[in-house]
Amino acid sequence: MTALSEAIVHHSGTLTFQGETFRAALGRGGVRLDKTEGDGATPVGVLPLRRIFYRADRLTLPVSAVPVAPAETRDGWCDDPGHPDYNRHVQLPHAAGCEALWRDDHIYDIIGVLGWNDEPIAAGIGSAIFLHAARPDFSPTEGCVALTIPALRRVLEQGLTALRILPPSSTLARPS
Repeated sequence: MTALSEAIVHHSGTLTFQGETFRAALGRGGVRLDKTEGDGATPVGVLPLRRIFYRADRLTLPVSAVPVAPAETRDGWCDDPGHPDYNRHVQLPHAAGCEALWRDDHIYDIIGVLGWNDEPIAAGIGSAIFLHAARPDFSPTEGCVALTIPALRRVLEQGLTALRILPPSSTLARPS
């Protein structure tokens, strides 16, 4: 098993990796241990970085320790807890409720799929938790972690393979 190269994410809105700290946008619902679908919260825990999608029409190939693929115009992510494709990558149009990964804004120009509720998938405890580009004002996400594109590229090229999202009560940089 490969060791994870983890960034630490604090509820205050920072991500620290390889000795550097970056501003991060987090979920509008805060950082929570009891994440549920639609609550807008960023889940506490170690979330492995599974793969990266990027907009090849807008950006060059990002360097990453995990698999990278260009996004396609029909890419989506199922967020319907009642559908068998819940919390899975799908092609649009789709019969269930889904989020489009090909967007007019730039927040999904680089999108890292984070391992939340995916081994195994359980209905209703959250879907589509990503590492992606922040809006210019760093407004809250729907539960994802967001950085500037330069910061995102930097942590990816330095070998990021997971995020350790700390609970609000934690003051530790690393668990003992």
